[in-house]
Amino acid sequence: MRAALAEVLVSGFEVGAALAVYVDGDAVVDLWGGYADAARTRPWQRDTIVNLYSVGKAISAVCALRLVDAGLLDLDAPVARYWPEFAQAGKGRLPVRYLLTHQAALPAVARPLPSGSWSSWDTITMNLAAQAPWWEPGAGHGYHVNTQGFLIGEVVRRITGKSLGAYLRESVTGPADVDFFVGFGPELDVRCADVLPVRPSPEAAELQRQLSVDPSGLSGLALMRLNAYRNPPEISGMGVVNSRSWRAAELPSTNGHDNARAVARLYSALAGNGEVDGVHVLSPEIIARAIAEQVYGDDTVLQRPTRFGLGFQLTMAERRLGPSPRAFGHFGAGGSLGFADPDSRLAFGYAMNQGRGGWQHTHVRHMIDLVYAELGRR
Repeated sequence: MRAALAEVLVSGFEVGAALAVYVDGDAVVDLWGGYADAARTRPWQRDTIVNLYSVGKAISAVCALRLVDAGLLDLDAPVARYWPEFAQAGKGRLPVRYLLTHQAALPAVARPLPSGSWSSWDTITMNLAAQAPWWEPGAGHGYHVNTQGFLIGEVVRRITGKSLGAYLRESVTGPADVDFFVGFGPELDVRCADVLPVRPSPEAAELQRQLSVDPSGLSGLALMRLNAYRNPPEISGMGVVNSRSWRAAELPSTNGHDNARAVARLYSALAGNGEVDGVHVLSPEIIARAIAEQVYGDDTVLQRPTRFGLGFQLTMAERRLGPSPRAFGHFGAGGSLGFADPDSRLAFGYAMNQGRGGWQHTHVRHMIDLVYAELGRR
């Protein structure tokens, strides 16, 4: 594994990266290397953290599932039971589980939002509450690129009185000493790797072309797909991802900052008995419910196959997470990844500050194959 990580760094495929693997709750791989900045003046350190984008979606789901575990949240109850304003625009009966399965049909806000409004939690959630579904909720699924964290986070806030970032920190990551942050102060900036422009792929180039379109001439699903990535303009981190304001804000779908070790440690609980270092994360019963398939097929937003449980991406033929049919986790933009395999009691974390566009991430999957090859020799 050391050689594999060194190869992607020496080749220039990555600028800085880290890799961690846990088996039966024990760290068996904990590696890092390269640089935390484009100029290659700051070496990647053991405690370096970086924005891992959609890796945070699964962690947001864990927060909601903890409330299910505690009997405070019913997945089949209407969202409006906990968030009354959400009942607007015909959403009064939309169930909580659709927020976790990308079936809520709210991947974007149609009304143009001003630049900078991404950092105002109330602005985003107020507009999502007022937004009519883009398709019939439950009739199909479409990746809620940036909105899922706001939707889940607002339900968490209404129940606990705390923001999702604060709830996560106070109930899980703080007690377990896990370096996973959704919103943090300047004291951690020195540990942050800069997020560098993603190396282009044909898929990424096509996405960029689509995002350059003038939205005034668009309607229907085309406008929805565009707005999912750029309404408000910086919602995906464009132009602000390394700023103090981005790091301070809470965008749970998009701006979780952590490292490979933190991701793998959290997933080690989900691959085992639901605890990390004695701190309860989720019960085995809730984990089993969460990793049961909810949707699988063509994704309305991404326009390719996706497969989800309750907040987790599930392994699928088009993008396998190793050989286990029960593996689950979540990728982030560029190739960051956290996943658990309950059959092998294995957890995997990968973090980097550049990566590549596209969705196959073959170099990461190669590392996964190496891990399982070694497990097979034991």
